[in-house]
Amino acid sequence: MPSIHDIIAAMRANQTNVRFADLRRVCDHYFGPPRQGGGSHLVYRMPWIGDPRVNIQDDRGRAKAYQVRQVLKAIQRMEQDYGLEE
Repeated sequence: MPSIHDIIAAMRANQTNVRFADLRRVCDHYFGPPRQGGGSHLVYRMPWIGDPRVNIQDDRGRAKAYQVRQVLKAIQRMEQDYGLEE
């Protein structure tokens, strides 16, 4: 099983070919458990002010590229604002 660091490196290299299970694992690691809405989306709350959220959705076992970009942007902001590292 690849590490979180390996998954993020692969996500940064190619946002269009990411397994949904890997994206979910990264989101769980950085943002905690998702809010279960009972639908097809998993919603993660971000720790900064304004109550922002990241939604991810399974698309036949793959993550949607725009959602991968949103997660990478949120991780980058967390690293900058909170001094977190991969």
